[in-house]
Amino acid sequence: MTPDAPVADLEPYLARRLLPLGPFPSEASRSDFDLNPDGRVMDRVLTPAAVLVPLVERPTGLTVLLTRRSDSLRRHSGQVAFPGGKAEPGETPVETALRETFEEIGVDGRFIRPIGTADTYETGTGFAITPVVALLSPDFTIVRQEAEVAEVFETPFAFLMDPANHELRVMKAPDGIERRFYAMPYEERTIWGATAGMVRGLYDRWFGGAAGD
Repeated sequence: MTPDAPVADLEPYLARRLLPLGPFPSEASRSDFDLNPDGRVMDRVLTPAAVLVPLVERPTGLTVLLTRRSDSLRRHSGQVAFPGGKAEPGETPVETALRETFEEIGVDGRFIRPIGTADTYETGTGFAITPVVALLSPDFTIVRQEAEVAEVFETPFAFLMDPANHELRVMKAPDGIERRFYAMPYEERTIWGATAGMVRGLYDRWFGGAAGD
């Protein structure tokens, strides 16, 4: 199976390689610290969160819908992200992802078909983010929450699932420590940090060396 296969073939293939929909897991299996093991903070309490990974069913193939955060936000301003956020008490990852997606970009849940979850991702800022992968029918409409979201755009699924586009970069942080991270430049935008880490995790699960047909 290849990322540019017809959606009818890709959907069951992708779903089989995802985790079942359910409650938030008790721990994260991937993290910012996979590339930066010396920076790991041990025994801290993580805040559960979820993002939607919306795979848009376009006639030319799947695309991945992403947002660019507003430049006026206090944290992570201007960064590319999946729609999502912190969980409310009692929510499942699907409920959090659908609620946050509607609040941020106005996409109604009737256009979204969740097919599974990917590996929960621990961020350096203390969140445990569960990616909820879903098929998004192309007749949805966008209503941005302008205070949070500067723009919404789509990137070809096949581009993001090509490891040749996963650049490994190094940045020196204000504390002087060098940190490694994935970056995926596409046209005038760059997907990096935790979002790129989650994309890499999806690639590994679906098309990495251990994945079969």
